Amino acid sequence: MLLSLVLHTYSMRYLLPSVVLLGTAPTYVLAWGVWRLLSAFLPARFYQALDDRLYCVYQSMVLFFFENYTGVQILLYGDLPKNKENIIYLANHQSTVDWIVADILAIRQNALGHVRYVLKEGLKWLPLYGFYFAQHGGIYVKRSAKFNEKEMRNKLQSYVNAGTPMYLVIFPEGTRYNPEQTKVLSASQAFAAQRGLAVLKHVLTPRIKATHVAFDCMKNYLDAIYDVTVVYEGKDNGGQRRESPTMTEFLCKECPKIHIHIDRIDKKDVPEEQEHMRRWLHGRFAVKDEMLIEFYESPDPERRKRFPGKSVNSKLSIKKTLPSMLILSGLTAGMLMTDAGRKLYVNTWIYGTLLGCLWVTIKA
Repeated sequence: MLLSLVLHTYSMRYLLPSVVLLGTAPTYVLAWGVWRLLSAFLPARFYQALDDRLYCVYQSMVLFFFENYTGVQILLYGDLPKNKENIIYLANHQSTVDWIVADILAIRQNALGHVRYVLKEGLKWLPLYGFYFAQHGGIYVKRSAKFNEKEMRNKLQSYVNAGTPMYLVIFPEGTRYNPEQTKVLSASQAFAAQRGLAVLKHVLTPRIKATHVAFDCMKNYLDAIYDVTVVYEGKDNGGQRRESPTMTEFLCKECPKIHIHIDRIDKKDVPEEQEHMRRWLHGRFAVKDEMLIEFYESPDPERRKRFPGKSVNSKLSIKKTLPSMLILSGLTAGMLMTDAGRKLYVNTWIYGTLLGCLWVTIKA
């Protein structure tokens, strides 16, 4: 009985971070809303600078739980610059934790507030966050024939014109890779074979539209492209790749290590014409595939469970994350201690969500 209780408690380790991350959402959105109103008559650069700072505070709290709380070991390979840059971040997509990995790299370059995402359309309905991500520079896109190129171009051009710092995260596969979903993998491989492209095993065939539009709009503004390959260690069984951890599993400390390989590609080395870029992007994913095959299947045990080259064990100082967690948690607790504060908190959840959904509906 006691053992069962201990095991059950251990399996519920995700509850604390879930309660804090979700519970502080109204506090954060209220702080952002106040600044949005106060900055209405100021130059846009003032609003953007503080919005980036607020975003940095919240995402630092997220990283407190995903790095410091879980104790995950971050192993970096390749060439991550120390200084912030305007970049497009291209990565393999396999887990709901993938967007956290972009934060993991950005905070190490002091660029956490500049992270903006190309997101699938359905995420715009998230309570509070669906609306806010668009305000912070996120771009919602539909897949395949429904992709609205003009809308994406207009948004990106407005950010470039305003001089908005860009750490633009794109997952070109469009959907998460899961080795257990064989139909998705087979369809992806058949698509590549029909077009004379390399058939990939550990990643899906990348889609080109969002990447091409982003590069075409930002090519004179960018410093580089980061080609990022990620492995979550812990769930593979005897070298056999398994489904990557979900956020809940990750927060339950079921992933002891993340391997992150970064290739920094100068923008002059990226082809501009769409069909040439398609083959270039597929080639980059073929390189990822080769690294992942080596990681999981190399006959040499010294080359398995690692990427090529030297790795750096990068530990994030708790000084970078704990203050944000304490500030947002403290403000939220203070709000909940009074009747007026509790009412404001509940109304923010209800009306903030409704107004956000109304906004994204009008913008659709």
